[in-house]
Amino acid sequence: MNEIKPWGMDKNTFLMLMHLSQLTGFFLPVAGFILPIVMWATNKDQSDEIDRHGRVILNWMISLIIYALICSILVFVVIGILGFFVLLLVEVIFVVIAAVRASEGHLWRYPLSINFFPVDNA
Repeated sequence: MNEIKPWGMDKNTFLMLMHLSQLTGFFLPVAGFILPIVMWATNKDQSDEIDRHGRVILNWMISLIIYALICSILVFVVIGILGFFVLLLVEVIFVVIAAVRASEGHLWRYPLSINFFPVDNA
């Protein structure tokens, strides 16, 4: 059987890096949103597993944007500042958990993620 090598690497390594790529936004603004989408879009047709992970990541990123917008509104009543810190902490923890699970060959759905793009249970 001819196993695919997305971007020339092992599929589980690619999936792990696809999850971790969200953290690049801490160093390069917007990269944490663009890079996972590019990784997913360029390889989603090669593997159902890559497509599922990409959908899970995209659902999480859109959900995170919605939660950040809610926090920005709540800043006017001070609780939004705490909300931003919680979002930052949750983002890092969830991404690391998802990356570890992906490296083990498992799909981990981000808790609190709104299901905009359905992910099948194959």
